[in-house]
Amino acid sequence: MTQHRRTRSPKMGGGSASMMSSNINLLNTIVGAGTLAMPGAMSHFGVLWGALLIVWCGLTSAFGLYLQSRCAHYLDRGTSSFFALSQITYPNAAVVFDAAIAIKCFGVGVSYMIIIGDLMPGVAEAFGSADSGLPFLADRKFWITVFFLVFIIPLSFPKKLDSLKYTSIVALLSIGYLVILVVYHFGADEVPNNRDIRWVTWEGPTAALRSLPVMIFAYTCHQNMFSIVNEIKDNSPASIVGVIGSSIGSAAFIYVLVAITGYLTFGNEVKGNIVSMYPPSIASTIAKAAIVILVTFSIPLQIHPCRASIDAVLRWRPGNSRSPGGGTGSQPLLPSAGAAGGGAALDSHGAPVVAMSELRFALITSTILVLSYFTALSVSTLDTVLAYVGSTGSTAISFILPGLFYYKISDPDSIFHQRLTKEDDDAEYSADDSDDDEENAAVTASGLLDSVASLGSVISGRGGRRRSKKWRWDLEHLEAGLIRKMSLGLSIYGACVMVVCLGMNAFFSAHH
Repeated sequence: MTQHRRTRSPKMGGGSASMMSSNINLLNTIVGAGTLAMPGAMSHFGVLWGALLIVWCGLTSAFGLYLQSRCAHYLDRGTSSFFALSQITYPNAAVVFDAAIAIKCFGVGVSYMIIIGDLMPGVAEAFGSADSGLPFLADRKFWITVFFLVFIIPLSFPKKLDSLKYTSIVALLSIGYLVILVVYHFGADEVPNNRDIRWVTWEGPTAALRSLPVMIFAYTCHQNMFSIVNEIKDNSPASIVGVIGSSIGSAAFIYVLVAITGYLTFGNEVKGNIVSMYPPSIASTIAKAAIVILVTFSIPLQIHPCRASIDAVLRWRPGNSRSPGGGTGSQPLLPSAGAAGGGAALDSHGAPVVAMSELRFALITSTILVLSYFTALSVSTLDTVLAYVGSTGSTAISFILPGLFYYKISDPDSIFHQRLTKEDDDAEYSADDSDDDEENAAVTASGLLDSVASLGSVISGRGGRRRSKKWRWDLEHLEAGLIRKMSLGLSIYGACVMVVCLGMNAFFSAHH
């Protein structure tokens, strides 16, 4: 039905991206710093439960992406965004998304600084820092400070960083090299037979719940899903499900492979950053240096959306959403892509861009940088930061918001759901009627009974198609009511994970 609707009345704003490019872009968003922490997270669950949990987190994240793609059906082609969706569901929910984006980007930026502090002493050691008589070269705080002053501050203040977008290619190459390095050391290094390995048992519920958000964080890419839907050329359900399945499936394979091989190499002694544990060698030094270069130029890409989201949160007032026309966002229909294109500029999440004064820009940027710097100095473990980000920003973006948005917009009493249902029905009957025209043209006046029989078969055929619910891999066979219940369950699951895991991490951090 969705294909009929799209071909019947193509909407402006459709993209030209192929499935392959969409898959690569989404996979690049998924795979990142979380890969380094996977072996450490698995050490708390054991090999069996750790692998199953990595797959489970992938499935739940994929369902959140699928709900976002279904929500996009209710919006004009090419205009899908969290902000646009919030305008017709929960107008004040945009501030929740902005807050979640700010938390996630801030946490990722801090984790990147921690990675610099973890890896640079090893890089310096490979170049003979131990023989130089300069002990501060082995100090993580020294390297964080150097990179902060020399690279991060200068790159965070320019308002345009177009050239840094090409770091995505370096990112995929670095992660690919990391996977090869971990697997190589697993096969080449001699592992002691008496090494403590948890195959089926786990460390306990406390350690497990503190590590669960790390796995959730590793799949967080939902902030870019609407961009993928807008830019892909074929936005049919089969195409979208294919992109989601291949991206999440590829990420899950990488995570399981790195987690198992890395954990089996070091056992329960594995740390939150797997690369920092490898002894100095040419291969490990290249990996450490590549990752340091990658995260250094990626931090400004986290500062920019963090700054915009914090600005939006500070501007937010109850009952006053950021609609382009200055209204409350309660208009029944969203402007078309053409209208939007002629109006105010939109940010990466579909919200109207609000001009920021130079002073406000400098104050927010400086605050983010100072807080990031001191947080990175005081927190020395990568998985601790990822656990906090995963239990707050990631759960909100991946589970809570997609579930609530779809549950609200797919309400049978919703005007948007009724309009979409009517368009789908019109498209189906229009397609049926066009197929029947050729058959009816051949019917003569003398064949009245044949005509009646043919009409009866067409009607029964329509009914048969409506009653048919055979399994389809693009999930279009699922009842809307069932998906609606599952979406509410995903939101409740996300809220429970947020409360339990955040409370667990905060409680035990306060007692250590």
